[in-house]
Amino acid sequence: MKNKPQLSSEQQELIKTLKTRFEKNLNRHENIQWKDVQKKLESNPEKLWSLSEMEKTEGEPDVVGYDKKTDEYLFIDCSLESPKGRRSLCYDRDALNSRKENKPTNSAVDLANEIGIEILDEKQYRELQSLGNFDLKTSSWVKTPDEIRKLGGAIFCDRRYNTVFLYHNGAESYYAARGFRGVLKV
Repeated sequence: MKNKPQLSSEQQELIKTLKTRFEKNLNRHENIQWKDVQKKLESNPEKLWSLSEMEKTEGEPDVVGYDKKTDEYLFIDCSLESPKGRRSLCYDRDALNSRKENKPTNSAVDLANEIGIEILDEKQYRELQSLGNFDLKTSSWVKTPDEIRKLGGAIFCDRRYNTVFLYHNGAESYYAARGFRGVLKV
């Protein structure tokens, strides 16, 4: 019999927080049972670290789906506005390096990699918006297609006038109200 990994008290507390959020937002994960999610979390402590970082940066991660092919649950940042601890970032390292003055502290792509998550793509962002009204005052960088990025641009989304909008900007730009949302597969 294989020994069950011991979770730290911080990891156990995070699981309680995630369970509470899961139970408060059942519309986000119909036909998914918490006990199944918890088993997955308990057997993947490295993923708990990433979820902890999502939580620390105020992303409020929650389960929004299950991929039968890969047997993975999808956690996405469900904070009403773009996570506070992940704002004022340009898009990626090249954009950060191109700034000569007033550089932000990091880039969205680099921070996502550090946390161990992926930036939402446009489709995932729109699917999230089908679960509620997010980014009514903020906006979120989304994964930018290579052909746009090669030309110096990057894309972001928000929700205004009960509609999800997709916009473009120079990848080196950053704003206090723009961050990014991530997805983690567990």
